[in-house]
Amino acid sequence: MFVAKLRKPVPHEFVLEAITPLSPVTRPMFGCLAVYIEDKIVLILRDKRGSPTDNGVWLATTEEHHESLRRDFPNMRSIQVLGKKVTGWQVLPADAPDFEASALLACDLVIARDPRIGKVPNARRPPGSGAKKPQKSLKQAKPSRNAAKGRTRP
Repeated sequence: MFVAKLRKPVPHEFVLEAITPLSPVTRPMFGCLAVYIEDKIVLILRDKRGSPTDNGVWLATTEEHHESLRRDFPNMRSIQVLGKKVTGWQVLPADAPDFEASALLACDLVIARDPRIGKVPNARRPPGSGAKKPQKSLKQAKPSRNAAKGRTRP
């Protein structure tokens, strides 16, 4: 008997539809859906029923762009689940009254290749190549009996 694995529905699928001309690629990330355009991560789509605090569209940006983006997205804020007051990532909250309009504007900015949205992620490490553990100090090798007696081999 075969059991088909059910796929989770795509959160805020209208966002992917809006940027379809750019051929977005998606990958699961943090229980959400990361959206890439070429080598840049541009958005994360989040809709977690049990933890709705940061549901919506996450913008990949940097702190230097927050002020200018906030003029376009007045309800944009830092992501709370990351535990920092201010993060590079910003969220367009799904519960904001302008959510759909803001998400579609973000899509327009992505299509226009606005430099404020998108980051090239750090290179991924191959599986199992985590940080190396420090090596234990090696015991000093005992000198051979011959070396200890001052003898050498001819």
